[in-house]
Amino acid sequence: QIFQPLHTLRNAEKELLPGFHQYEWQPALKNVSSSWDVGIIDGLSGWTSSVDDVPADTISRRFRYDVALVSAVKDLEEDIMEGLRERGLDDSACTSGFTVVVKESCDGMGDVSEKHGSGPPVPEKAVRFSFTIMSINIRLDDEEDAVTIFQEQKPNSELSCRPLSLMFVDESDHETLTAILGPVVAERKAMLESRLILSIGGMQRSFRFLFRGTGYDEKMVREMEGLEASGSTYVCTLCDSTRPEAAKNMVLHSITRNHGENLERYEIWRTNPFSESADELRDRVKGVSAKPFMETQPTLDALHCDIGNATEFYKIFQDEIGEVFLKSNPSREERRRWRSALDKQLRKKLKLKPVMRMNGNYARRLMTREAVEAVCELVPTEERREALLKLMDLYFQMKPVWRSTFPARDCPDQLCRYSYNSQQFADLLSTTFKYRYDGKITNYLHKTLAHVPEIIERDGSIGAWASEGNESGNKLFRRFRKMNARQSKAFELEDVLKH
Repeated sequence: QIFQPLHTLRNAEKELLPGFHQYEWQPALKNVSSSWDVGIIDGLSGWTSSVDDVPADTISRRFRYDVALVSAVKDLEEDIMEGLRERGLDDSACTSGFTVVVKESCDGMGDVSEKHGSGPPVPEKAVRFSFTIMSINIRLDDEEDAVTIFQEQKPNSELSCRPLSLMFVDESDHETLTAILGPVVAERKAMLESRLILSIGGMQRSFRFLFRGTGYDEKMVREMEGLEASGSTYVCTLCDSTRPEAAKNMVLHSITRNHGENLERYEIWRTNPFSESADELRDRVKGVSAKPFMETQPTLDALHCDIGNATEFYKIFQDEIGEVFLKSNPSREERRRWRSALDKQLRKKLKLKPVMRMNGNYARRLMTREAVEAVCELVPTEERREALLKLMDLYFQMKPVWRSTFPARDCPDQLCRYSYNSQQFADLLSTTFKYRYDGKITNYLHKTLAHVPEIIERDGSIGAWASEGNESGNKLFRRFRKMNARQSKAFELEDVLKH
């Protein structure tokens, strides 16, 4: 039984919770207190009076970022020592040159319905921000290359994913979200310019941190980076392509966007230095229309890519059942019929219940060989059945590449053939399925076809950097809030965070 009632945790937990281990930063962190024994703090540290509709001390709880990172590195103490031994390194000589690579994730949760606790009403939505230590390497003085001494084997498990901040905020409420994440951003920025001095294996060692914000779905990336919402004609968070361009040229795009450029573009948007019209200005800044406040890595989130593509295929299946390629615009009634035929067939053959909103589990089951075969039974003509099977086969060849944690190890052949497969896939879409992709394409299909090889070349993996661990953590959040937290607004987030 891992989750004991709170009062039994008291003594053992002190060691597990951030705020137990002593450490220092050199140089000291700018604008961050140097005390190390800080536990759970109010997420709105210092903003209290300015958040009006909800009494402010109940809506957020967090750890200080540096304190939480220390606790995470201390948890890996044995792994670090073992990694040094395995590499044949003398641990007394390795006191500096450590680099810790951190994956950051942040996700909004829809309906976290009200508990019957005492206290003021809080919004029915929550946002969780968390981080995962992905790897630790060391660069020795005389060596060129860094040696990896720790690599997280399960980067998408909720066990390796550590919550930093919990808040009752609607992720679309930009003002409150930025107010709460502002201090986190400031702490992270301070840590980039400093080294952590921490005792590991009985000796003081110095660590620097690299932060990579990759665990965000597209909505959150657009919010953090100041881009227009997902329906915008600027279809991509990695390149400047517009939707018609992306539909015409599906494969050949390279990654050009980054945080710095977004900030520059925001300045142009704000000042309009060339006195252009609204349309010209928008074209110049390629859809940046708010101030970016947190740096994210231009990448593709594997989980949401799965979900986004499955949503699209679910629609293609309906269109194929109804032979839309022959008709101009079918009535709502007809569409409803095709959809219920599809749902019925999936339920009969795969025991797959229809869902209100596509989720990861449904997406995984829908995008399988047997699901496609079931759908093909409903497609009237042989020719269209073959086209659909071919399309899906190409997709099955592509998917492991951006799903796998270590693609070069797990699916090297598919990785090599990815560009070829995506080109074939794009050709099929623009000919056989032209009725759907004439001048339009979905955001995630564009990324899947255009950007995967480049991201893998840069990062070595897409799957490892996904938001999956954080999403699994959302499940725990709901559970702990129900079962393991005090019935009171002032304490419930604290208890959930502690667990």
